[in-house]
Amino acid sequence: MTRERMEYDVVVVGAGPSGLAAAIRLKQLAAGAGREVSVCVIEKGSEVGAHILSGAVLEPRALNELIPDWKAKGAPLNTPAAEDRFLLLTKRRAIRLPTPPQMNNHGNYIVSLGNVVRWLGVQAEEAGVEIYPGFAAAEVLYQDGRVVGVATGDQGIGKNGEKTRGYTPGVELRARFTLFAEGCRGSLTKALAMRYGLRGASEPQTYGIGLKELWEVDPARHRQGQVVHTIGWPLDQRTYGGSFLYHLENNQVSVGFVIGLDYENPYLAPFEELQRFKTHPAIRPIFEGGRRISYGARAINEGGFQSIPELTFPGGALIGCAAGFLNVPKIKGSHTAMKSGMLAAEATFAALADAALTEIEGYRESLETSWVWEELKEVRNIRPGFAGGMWLGLAHAAVDTYLLRGKAPWTLHHHADHESLMPAAQCLPIEYPKPDGKVSFDRLSSVFVSNTNHEENQPAHLKLGDPGVAIRVNLAIYDAPEQRYCPAGVYEIVREESGAPRLQINAQNCVHCKTCDIKDPTQNINWVVPEGGGGPNYPNM
Repeated sequence: MTRERMEYDVVVVGAGPSGLAAAIRLKQLAAGAGREVSVCVIEKGSEVGAHILSGAVLEPRALNELIPDWKAKGAPLNTPAAEDRFLLLTKRRAIRLPTPPQMNNHGNYIVSLGNVVRWLGVQAEEAGVEIYPGFAAAEVLYQDGRVVGVATGDQGIGKNGEKTRGYTPGVELRARFTLFAEGCRGSLTKALAMRYGLRGASEPQTYGIGLKELWEVDPARHRQGQVVHTIGWPLDQRTYGGSFLYHLENNQVSVGFVIGLDYENPYLAPFEELQRFKTHPAIRPIFEGGRRISYGARAINEGGFQSIPELTFPGGALIGCAAGFLNVPKIKGSHTAMKSGMLAAEATFAALADAALTEIEGYRESLETSWVWEELKEVRNIRPGFAGGMWLGLAHAAVDTYLLRGKAPWTLHHHADHESLMPAAQCLPIEYPKPDGKVSFDRLSSVFVSNTNHEENQPAHLKLGDPGVAIRVNLAIYDAPEQRYCPAGVYEIVREESGAPRLQINAQNCVHCKTCDIKDPTQNINWVVPEGGGGPNYPNM
């Protein structure tokens, strides 16, 4: 069976904020010029928005530019941010601190980013964009050294690599230009960066893992429009991270915890830190008597300005979190991601008019003169300033923000997250409290409410370069940290009858957070896409 082939002017990989913004902008430009431009968006989730996970407080700046009448069109931005709180937690106390200016959310909206993306998908389809959810881009197509599109993965491949009765070959989606909007740590983006050396002149990208739960709480505990961020407990002073609590409409509260993946102690478990955080005396009352609706986890980019790679290559470009435009002090990246997609669309539209062009020109230049570049450059030193610990980081952030106003004559550097783990013998194990099933929970019941599902008879999408490294290095030196940094219980050390340990991979639990691909100390784990439609299905997240 041969692969079906479909031809477009532009193919966009990923129906997130940047991918849909790019698709919509392309159609707007084509309509304004009286030209026909065919645009296709493919999405690995079962539906648009299924894999979208974010806090989220949305700054509408890019949305205002893309769709100025979004209110009249019913965009789901229903809860204006009304109050900001910034707290330092000790084990028993919550100390209110002045809210940093980057965390001022006046004019922003507390949203379900998944629902915003679903709405953007409708706007894109109404503009003439073809969107295909449930199709995972598994392969980049090349011709004469340039990208000419992508191919979706074959369906119906069994665990052992054999074709089953339900086998269907993937589809080739070919285009003049392909925009990669895979999100943080995209598998194809990683391959493109290696092939074209896109990170040769930038700092290493650094990451955090964000874990989130959506709750329906007692109306007496609900404060619609309230935005709360915390630092401190339960993390130690050397580990970067903190929490968020966002009070949406309908008595719902988003609660989450973000931990920098440059943490040192291999015994740290991000999932357990979120559960422990909810037991704090100032936090637990919010959730008592409430009901947890959903759970999810996703890696986020934290490298910012220093880690922006080369953005274009023959036949395509990186947009959104595939490149990494998150403003870490703001804890926001949707607005910058959307703007990057819009700017890439404008450069792509210009390139389509010249049949001789094989590369998108002017995208980076327009980005460098935009508010995105200015915004990221101004805060470039804040995240790496925490390398020396929380107190030094706070002091540095205060000097950088209030005294230097983001114009320091120096730029601090990043290091790769997988290099930071210390040997287990040099660290103290962390004793986490058992879940009570009321406010705190275990991982497996959490995966259940993420609506995660994968076709069981398919090859594992988590590949080990050398299976022996899991025992010879990870277990022997770091006490198998993948057992703890995975927020879904995918990795498990089991003992054979002989007593010999082996790593068991429960790939069906995977929530597509990409933490293993990032944090594995030897970079032995490679995350690739499973069959299209597999993974979590987040409602209202």
